[in-house]
Amino acid sequence: MRPNYPPRLPLAFLPTPLHLLERLSAHLNGPEIWIKRDDMTGLASGGNKTRKLEFLLAAAQAQGCDYVITVGGTQSNHCRQTAAAAARYGMGCGLVFSGEKPSQTQGNYLLDQLCGAHLYWAGEMERGAMAQEVARQVTAIGRKPFIIPLGGSNVLGATSYVAAMQELMLQLEKERLNLDFIVIASSSGGTQAGMALGAHVYDFRGRILGIAIDSSAETLTAQVGALATATSTHLGLGLQPIADRIEVNDEYSEPGYGVVTQIEREAIQMVAQKEGILLDPVYTGRAMAGLIDLIRWGAFTRRQRILFWHTGGLPALFAYPNELV
Repeated sequence: MRPNYPPRLPLAFLPTPLHLLERLSAHLNGPEIWIKRDDMTGLASGGNKTRKLEFLLAAAQAQGCDYVITVGGTQSNHCRQTAAAAARYGMGCGLVFSGEKPSQTQGNYLLDQLCGAHLYWAGEMERGAMAQEVARQVTAIGRKPFIIPLGGSNVLGATSYVAAMQELMLQLEKERLNLDFIVIASSSGGTQAGMALGAHVYDFRGRILGIAIDSSAETLTAQVGALATATSTHLGLGLQPIADRIEVNDEYSEPGYGVVTQIEREAIQMVAQKEGILLDPVYTGRAMAGLIDLIRWGAFTRRQRILFWHTGGLPALFAYPNELV
C-alpha cells in the first residue's frame, strides 16, 4: 500500500543533494558520514520547513484562506520560511513570537520583516492563545486565516517527510548506497514522525535517531509516535507498526532551546572548517554535536555508514556571534 498524498504547492528545490563528508569522516576516524542537504531547499535560505509548507499552504488555499498565522521563537526557522512561502503565493502572514520584542533586528527576525510578515509578541500570554486572537483580528478586517502549528508539525507537515523518504530511497538506489543510521535534530516532532512512517512505507532498512533539542526522550518519543500514527491514518495507510522505528537520544538536550554551549560551538566550527558547510546554533549544531560525541565514545563502528539530515537554519547564526567565535 502506498500513501494517498494530498495536494502540494511547489516551493522546494527537490531532490536536495546527498553527498559524502569525506574530510569530516576522516577527521573523526569513525563511520562514513553522508549528508542530506535540506538546508538547500531554497526558500529564504532553505530548511526542512519548506517541504512541510508545500502541503500546508496547499491546504490553506484549498480552504480559501488568504492569511497564514504561525508561532515560534524570535529566531524560528519555521516562522522565516512561513513568511517567505506566504510571500511567494501572495498571502498575508502573521508571526506570533514568545516573550517581548527583541532589541536587535538580526538573523531570522530580520528576514521575517524583509518578507513582509506582521509580527506579534505574546509576552506573558500563551502563544497559541495569541495566535487565535490574531486570527480574530484579521477575520474582522475581511481576511480568512489559516493557523499553522509550531514547526508545521501536524499530519500535513509530517506527510512531507514521508515523501522525503521516498526521495532518499531513490537517491540511495542510484548511488548504490546502504545506510545504517539517519541522524536528525528533533524538536516539534513532525520531521522525525514523517521519516519514521516513510521508512516503513518505503522499506528503509536502517535506523533513524532523533537528537532531542529541548525535550525528554520519553516526551518526544510519545509525541513522534502519536503524530506518525495520525499521519498514517491521514494518508490512508491505516495503523502501521512503526513504534520500533522511533528512537530518541536526549543526552544533549539539557541546556535547553537556543542555548549554545561548547559542544555546539565545536560542531559548528568543525563542519565549517572541514566541509565548508554551515550548521545552525539551535538544531543542526546540537544534533551534529551529539553525532560527534556518539562517534567518539564508540556508538558506531568504522564500517557503518551514517546520514546526517541537515534541516537548515543558517540565518540564526547571525544572532549568535558572541557564542560562536
